[in-house]
Amino acid sequence: MPHSQTPAPREGFPKGRLARGASPWLLPTVATAALSLARARRSKRAAAVAVPATALAAGMLWFFRDPEREIAQGQIISPADGVVQSIMPWKDGRTRVAIFMSPLNVHVNRAPLAGTVTSVEHVPGGFVPAFNKESENNERVVWHFDTELGDIEMVQIAGAVARRIVPYIPQGTKVEQGERIGLIRFGSRVDLYLPEGVDVAVEVGQKTVAGVTRIERG
Repeated sequence: MPHSQTPAPREGFPKGRLARGASPWLLPTVATAALSLARARRSKRAAAVAVPATALAAGMLWFFRDPEREIAQGQIISPADGVVQSIMPWKDGRTRVAIFMSPLNVHVNRAPLAGTVTSVEHVPGGFVPAFNKESENNERVVWHFDTELGDIEMVQIAGAVARRIVPYIPQGTKVEQGERIGLIRFGSRVDLYLPEGVDVAVEVGQKTVAGVTRIERG
């Protein structure tokens, strides 16, 4: 089932600055900070608001950063910044690598392989913390890529705060390895299902960098 939300446009955004999909959170926060700072000298109330508003705006700018990356060489690279939470064998022979993303991580996700997006499916669910086992039933977006290794599944999972997943590209799009494909707002998780026979190169507790960390050992 295709995702019901309209993907953000792929062109016209200055890469390496702020993540697409940040505007609904970022613009009101920055506007409030700017307005309170402008009025701070004339109003004690505005001055009281200016400090926390400016701190929040700075935090938002940091959270929604979208740095350029030198994409690594390898068959499969990490789709997310974060820490490997678990590596689990699946009944069908695949291996699931779960990457936990804290609010301090970059939350723009990238394509783990080059290929064609065969489906982008939104699955409604809950919003428990992404590190909790119950997060298996959280709100999520399931991606499938047709690649040289066959079908690759990737799942973006919302957390307790991250209640919005923003796909950047629609079904049928051809992607390059490491290309930006979507955003999860605030703490969350990304699961990547590796085909049978792939030797996993990462370990539980290891930090990953989207587009940089190699997931398979080949």
